[in-house]
Amino acid sequence: MRKLAYLPLFLAVCAFAADKLSAPQLIDLAKSNNPALRQAIESSFTAKDLQEGTAWAGHGPDFFFAVQSTAEPSLSIDTSPDNTSGGMPMKHLPGSDLWYATEFIEPLGRLHSFHYIVNGKSFGGRLDLPAFGPLSYLQPDIPSGTLSPKLIHTSKIYDGMKSEYWTYVPAQYDPKVPAALMVFQDGEGYGKRDGDHPVLDVIDNLIALKKIPVMICVFINPGDISDSPGTPTYNFVKGYSDKWHRTLKDSMRSTLYDTVSDRYARFLRDEILADVEAKYNIRKDAYSRAITGLSSGGICSFNAAWQMPDQFSRVLTWIGSFTSIQWQERPDIHDGGQDYPEKVLREPKRNIRVWLQDGANDMENDRYGSWPLANIRMANALKLKDYDFHFSFGKGTHNAGQGAAEFPEEMMWLWRDYDPAKTSQTYEMEPSEKSRPLFRVSIANRTAE
Repeated sequence: MRKLAYLPLFLAVCAFAADKLSAPQLIDLAKSNNPALRQAIESSFTAKDLQEGTAWAGHGPDFFFAVQSTAEPSLSIDTSPDNTSGGMPMKHLPGSDLWYATEFIEPLGRLHSFHYIVNGKSFGGRLDLPAFGPLSYLQPDIPSGTLSPKLIHTSKIYDGMKSEYWTYVPAQYDPKVPAALMVFQDGEGYGKRDGDHPVLDVIDNLIALKKIPVMICVFINPGDISDSPGTPTYNFVKGYSDKWHRTLKDSMRSTLYDTVSDRYARFLRDEILADVEAKYNIRKDAYSRAITGLSSGGICSFNAAWQMPDQFSRVLTWIGSFTSIQWQERPDIHDGGQDYPEKVLREPKRNIRVWLQDGANDMENDRYGSWPLANIRMANALKLKDYDFHFSFGKGTHNAGQGAAEFPEEMMWLWRDYDPAKTSQTYEMEPSEKSRPLFRVSIANRTAE
């Protein structure tokens, strides 16, 4: 009878552990030596991540790490992967080859890294370990906005391309008062509360704290041209797809995002935003409009503001692809993304404010070039021409971790000194940036000679 009394508790623990758990839940199981911890680890992480040493979960400064290893591993935080000395001990799960550790990591709002040391050698780990600060989690008594159902738009500018998008309306929106606007490329990933980019919680918090204005957000995915065969857009995208062995959908994304022209900006202005403005009271001044994206979506956002600074004056790019992806793919478009530093230097100055983010371990390839060097060139060009810009350069890879961790800071910087009574502002470089030198590089991954 006594054993039966424990049965409901045992079943509840097993059911709890069968789901993917959050970092706080895993940490609670670990601290209580709960026998369900092993099942919880195996349910929360893929076998591949456990075997390769890339499994982790975090919430604020609290992190949980797990790894599969036949030898005892130690955990190293924020040291070079070449560092194989020391490391923090890990706990072993009896009857398995699983090891785990809980760690408190600061500072918050920053990117960190980890790796393991096994038999004196570095193993596994990640360079992209974001530690989210409190503003990345919805704070108590902060109201949430409303994300629309998925909307579909069929384009004329892109010959029948179909685009999915969502609108986000904050709780403070008043139809009688024109709202600011922000457009997110690759939007679906940004619009998930449980996703890797906790954008909605940040926006809710910052609007309630009056750190940013009340704004309507548009989360738009790259379009799909597959239902419009034979059109000029389809023929170009299909040819590009065949040439570079990319999928039709991926090739459409590149055509939209990586092409240096005003076509995508016109598509936003004349089609998507025209539809949104028919439903919501949105400000028309560029002073009240921002645009953002990551990777190709990053250059896309800069390009839209560059081409139409009367539509967007605030730009945020993560790991932006200022590289030659669409260079010389069309005979009538001569510039590629790699030309933007020179365009910044040689063309008339635009009244835009720009936050760039990239990492030293971002991509390098033999087709398009170097993402880190491209972003450094962009930052120096913006500085040389006295743009109001900020460059956040870390150690991460082609990953959204750093940009997402810094998102509250990025938004407050991007919208700093916003005055709803104004419709324009001449952006000026911050005094703190003016006093700093240009960015210089050093070779860190080769033996010095």
